[in-house]
Amino acid sequence: MAQHLSGPSSLTGQVALITGGAGGMGHAIATVFKAAGATVVATDLGEHENIGPGIEYRRYDVTSRSHTDTVIDGVLADHGKVDILVLCAGIIARTPLATSTDEEWNSMFSVNVIGVVNPTRKLFPAMCERGYGKILACGSIAAKNGGVASGPAYVASKSAVHGMMRWMAKAGAPHGVYANTLAPGPVETAMWASVTSNQAPAANATVPLGRYGNAEDIAQAALFLCSASSNWITGTSLDISGGMWMD
Repeated sequence: MAQHLSGPSSLTGQVALITGGAGGMGHAIATVFKAAGATVVATDLGEHENIGPGIEYRRYDVTSRSHTDTVIDGVLADHGKVDILVLCAGIIARTPLATSTDEEWNSMFSVNVIGVVNPTRKLFPAMCERGYGKILACGSIAAKNGGVASGPAYVASKSAVHGMMRWMAKAGAPHGVYANTLAPGPVETAMWASVTSNQAPAANATVPLGRYGNAEDIAQAALFLCSASSNWITGTSLDISGGMWMD
């Protein structure tokens, strides 16, 4: 059984692959990981992104299994390994159940669930074989409280992600592979603005700590769960919600 003791939060010498790396949370995580010493490969759907100094960017459609093979095989060929996989690619909708469409459900699960399945299905066995890996998925408070400003398709997709990561934590633990989930509350990104139409209620009325989250809040939590600082934590869902959810 591979065992790793806890230590500092440095990521020096490690290779991190981030999906959704051009979005608010993904970009912040890429930036923080780079500052912590990692070689960072940020991916997203765009053909080209000025993602930040020293951060490598690759276009990646997480819904495609063939594109998953192409992108990850390329990263492995160039860097020899992937130590950290952060899964931030995601979409959201707030359509009520009665008016939701098949297309919306299919799209939500294609990106939010299959977009987690594809890269983990590719990298999880390799991490187990190497005896080390950190996998972190961006879930949501919606998987615990039924949603803040989101619809049922989003809630269901994020619930599936939380369950999948618990399975992966159990399967990976004997091999030194960690799997955890972030459960953010409302974070002030373009995605949050889109579902609230830029008219979110005052944070001090809904969030015990008096403000909505920002991308840096998420990035620092991701650094903790992807570094040696959390080497006795796996299978957890870390609430980052300013106290909106207390577990």
